[in-house]
Parts: sequence; structure tokens; C-alpha cells
Amino acid sequence: MANSGLWIGILTALTALAASYITARATFRAARAQAETTTRAEALREQRERRRSAYREMMSCAHAFNEVTWQIDDVDAADDREGKVRLLTRMYARIGPAIGDMNRAMHEVRLDGPPEVSDAADHVRNMGRRVQQHLKALLGDDSPGRRDAYDAAYRDFRDAYVTFIGLARGALEVDVA
Repeated sequence: MANSGLWIGILTALTALAASYITARATFRAARAQAETTTRAEALREQRERRRSAYREMMSCAHAFNEVTWQIDDVDAADDREGKVRLLTRMYARIGPAIGDMNRAMHEVRLDGPPEVSDAADHVRNMGRRVQQHLKALLGDDSPGRRDAYDAAYRDFRDAYVTFIGLARGALEVDVA
């Protein structure tokens, strides 16, 4: 009888050790899974904040570019050719640095992606360059055809900018499902 009591004690101890081992492994796995989830969530949050900052900078630069292009209304309101040329020259001098700022911001977007947003930012910058070319053409010839080309280039820029905003907004959306 003493032998069976010893065996029961040994079996009970082994069962307790096995249960303790299984519990420790489960606890370790749960802690590791929680740590991995927390790390992944933090990395996604940081990525989202970097993107938001890059997209916001691109939008700010595009807005500054728009402020230059909107001065075309002042050109239209000028009474004489000399006044128009002076305003167009001033616009042209300001549009280059605005495109330079957009170029810098576009490269930040390129770093943070995703590719479709990066491509859209590049397209915005390229459409800005087209507007600049048409603005330069207006300096030498302010005929209605040149002005229509400038307006069309600006509309293309605006469409590219609106597309960029939509793609950027989509890239920042968080799916919690």
C-alpha cells in the first residue's frame, strides 16, 4: 500500500509539473503575441504619422504654388501690356521656387509611399512644371490661345492635385476590421 501511495504522489507531482509547464508556455506565447501586436501597431502608427506629415507638406507646397497661379486674375485686371508683363514676370519669378518646394515635398512622399501616392505626387509636380512652361509662354505672347493653354495646364494641375489628395487620404485610412 505504501508503494501505491508513493506512485500516486509521484504521478500527482508529475501532473502538476506538466500543467505548470503547459501554463508557462501558454503564458509566454500570449505575452510574445501581445508584444508582437504592440510592436506592429506602433510601427504602423509611426508609418501613418510619417506619411501624414509628408502628404501635408506636399499639399502645403501645392497650395503655395496655387497662390502664385491665382495671380493671373491680377494680370487679367491690368490695364496695359506693360503692367501685365510686369505681373507675369513676378509670377514667373515666384513659380520656380514654388515648384522647387513641391519637388522637395514630392521626394518625401516618394520615401514614405505607397507607390500610387508617390506617383500621384510626381504627377502633380510635373503638371506644375507644365503650368510654369505655359506661364513663360504668356510672357512673350498673351494671345487668347496662349491663355487657353495656360488655363488648360492649370486645370490638369488641379485635377492631378485632387487625385493626389484622394489617394493620400486612402493611404491614411485605418482598417480596424
